[in-house]
This record gives sequence, structure tokens and C-alpha cells, in this order.
Amino acid sequence: MLPTKITVIGAGSASFGLNTLATLMSSRRLRGSRLALVDRNAETLKLIAGLAERLNREWDAQMTITTHTHHAEALEDTEFVVSAIEVPPREDLWRSDYEIPLKYGVRQPYAENGGPGGFAHAARNIGPVMEIVRDMERLCPDAWYINFTNPMIRICDAIARYSKIKVVGLCHQIQAGYGMVGYALADDLGLEVPEGVVSTHADSRTYPPLHKIARQAMERIDIKAAGLNHFTWMLDVRDKRTGEDLYPLFAKRWAALDPSFEPLTRQIYEITGVFPIPGDEHLCEYLPWVSDPTTKPWEKYDISLYDWDFASRQREDLHQAIARMARGEVGVAQLRDADSEGALEVIENIAGAGEHYHQAVNIPNQGLISNLPAGAIVEVPGLVSGAGVQGVSVGALPEPVAELCRRETTVAQLCVDAAVNGDRQAALQCLLFDPVITDIDTARQILDDYLITYREYLPQFW
Repeated sequence: MLPTKITVIGAGSASFGLNTLATLMSSRRLRGSRLALVDRNAETLKLIAGLAERLNREWDAQMTITTHTHHAEALEDTEFVVSAIEVPPREDLWRSDYEIPLKYGVRQPYAENGGPGGFAHAARNIGPVMEIVRDMERLCPDAWYINFTNPMIRICDAIARYSKIKVVGLCHQIQAGYGMVGYALADDLGLEVPEGVVSTHADSRTYPPLHKIARQAMERIDIKAAGLNHFTWMLDVRDKRTGEDLYPLFAKRWAALDPSFEPLTRQIYEITGVFPIPGDEHLCEYLPWVSDPTTKPWEKYDISLYDWDFASRQREDLHQAIARMARGEVGVAQLRDADSEGALEVIENIAGAGEHYHQAVNIPNQGLISNLPAGAIVEVPGLVSGAGVQGVSVGALPEPVAELCRRETTVAQLCVDAAVNGDRQAALQCLLFDPVITDIDTARQILDDYLITYREYLPQFW
């Protein structure tokens, strides 16, 4: 056993909190650990704590569980902080991030991680994140911060450049790549294609078919991808059984697919010669060709907006399901199959000096991608051991791809500088260098509107 202390911040999150809790408590290696559950929402915290007590008892996890409505109460002696915080109300703010630029003629493709919405989203979350890491520097300076909060590279960059805390960002988006590649190679690899629409659209109703293909594909093939979070590129794909390079076969099969399947990904692949991993609705946020109000490329590429109302309803449904499990009204066996998205593997292998290869970690670039800026947060394969998280060097990205990534790293770092320091000039530069913005006065109007509308969340700018 590897007893340690883990603090989960945002534990009341309907999906993140449930998956994290289930995977940590099902681990035999972490049996006997201390688990601190933190959430500002006392009601949802009580729900997840009730379920935690049930799992602790029925799964014999032997954990000491505490609950806290402020992170500082939980951090002392912590070795791992797992965080997926969001400033609430999430869907209402996201909708506002999208709608404010519309008033000035700017139609964002997605408004979560890139574009003006990426700035507003990151700026709101960076304040609470920096409060956490400042308290970590005081109470648990050697702990790891395992981040799930978006925008991933901006949150990780803030921690890496403005604190002494070790940070790794984890994201499951590489599974979209496995889903698309598996779909193209299904007949060659003997994979089952389930009924239903196969799509990378960021909609939980399309997840099951894609994920079923991805899970099968991950058993048969290995993808090496690198770049930035939600903006990674397939550098290599091989058959795990034979070692065969499958890129040429994939290119042939992909070309034969219905051209309406991931049309933006298809265009970018043709242009760059490198297959983008994230799928259309994350890829679109970082490209300068998806926001033109005249040609309306979002229609051509079938880029749909996030369904904020559905997501809000789904959160409520999940919280009700957690409550039923906590009360013992339904079984919990299905939670054994939950996916930690890497948090469990990172904790087990750092705490226990193990050795784990993880396909996507977000860490500072220290020679990992040779033609991206040093220190920028990049997403690469990684090795997790008692020595921490070390990225796997992939060399240089193809230059057109690298140039797209360099622009996004600059935008991300300007956003972080602005949010940490309350720097309006850096904020304006962030918007102007983003591919969505094409006019200086429009950028000023959007920035002013954001800062006024979100004044309570962004006091550092006033």
C-alpha cells in the first residue's frame, strides 16, 4: 500500500468529482490514504461525501475522509492536489463569454479555450487557482498540482510561471484521435463500429459511440501526438502487435471516408500533412479560418455550439444520481469502471516510485518540442515515476503546425500575464493576437465589456 494524502478541489463536480472519487477509492495501492474533499458548494460537497463514506465502507478503502468548504483547511501535509474548479455559474458565464463579442460583430466558433471567450474563461479561473497555489506554497510546498481546469495551457502556465508548485495538466482529448483513427481503420483492425452517430462533437450524447471505438483502438494501436492541449497532432501511429507504421494505411482509409465526417479536421490534414487529434470542435478554437462573418465557416464545417442548457440539466441529473447512490438506493458496481483521466496513475506512480507511460501530459517545454518556446506549456507523452512527470521529447513539429502553436502559446502567456497582474495592456494584446479578432477597436470594445460585465470576478483589473 502507498498511503498518502490527496486533496480533491472541486469534489462536488457532478462528473469530475464522481470519477475522481471512484478511481481513488477503488485503488488497492492507495488503501489507507487520507482523502480531503473540498468544494465551496456545501450542498454538493455533502452529496459526494455521503457517497465517499459508502464506497469507503463497501470497497474497504480504509481511507480517512474529511470535507472542507475552503481549500486552505485541507492542504496541510497534502502530497497531491487534484483540481477541476470552475467559477460558477459555468454555463451562464460560458454563454455570456460567447454573446458579448457578438454585440461587436465577432462570432466565435466555441468560446471556451480560445478566442475572446478563452481570455474571459481563463481570467476568471486563474484568480482562484492562484489563491490555491499560494496556500500550497505555504502549507504543502512539495505537493503536486494535478490540473483538469480549462483552458488547460493557460491554467498550467499560470502555475508554472507564477508559483513554485509542480504542475501537470491532464486531458482525455487524445481519445478523440483514437476514435477517429479507429473509425477509419475499423475493417483493417477488426474493430466494432457501434450504432449511432460517430462524431467528436463536444456533446455527451455523441460520446458513447466514439469512446467505444477509441477503447478498442487503444488496445490495437499506439498514437504519438504532441503540440498544445486541444491542439495536438499525430506524429506517429503503429500497430501494437506488429510495430507496423499505420500512417500510410490510415491516410488511404481516411481519404475514402464520407467527406462530411470531421470536415475541418479533413481540411487541416490536407493542408499540413499532419493529422490533428482533437476533433473539429476543439480544433476550431485555435485556427484563423473559422470565424469569418461573411463566409460563415462554422456552417460549412458543421461546428455546433456547446449545448449550455443540456449540460446544466445533465449536471442536475448526475447530482441526483450521486444522491441516490449515497443513500444506498442504487448500486455502485458500475463506478469500478470510472476513468480517472490519469489522476490515479500519476498519484500511484509518483507516491510509489512506479513507472507509467501516459499518452498526454501538459507540462513546461524543456526541450520536449524543439521548435516551440522554452517554458511554454506543451502536451506530449510522458513518463510518471517517483521522480515526477517527465515529458518525452518528440523533436520538431512540422513548421506550419509549429507556427500555429507558437501563436497560441503567445496568446496564452499574454492572457496569463494579464490575469495575474491585472494588466489591461497585456489583455488587449492577448485579444489582438488571437486569430478570432481582426480589428483593434473591436478588441478594445470586447475587452471593456468583459471587464465591466465580470468586474466581480476580475477585481485585479480595477
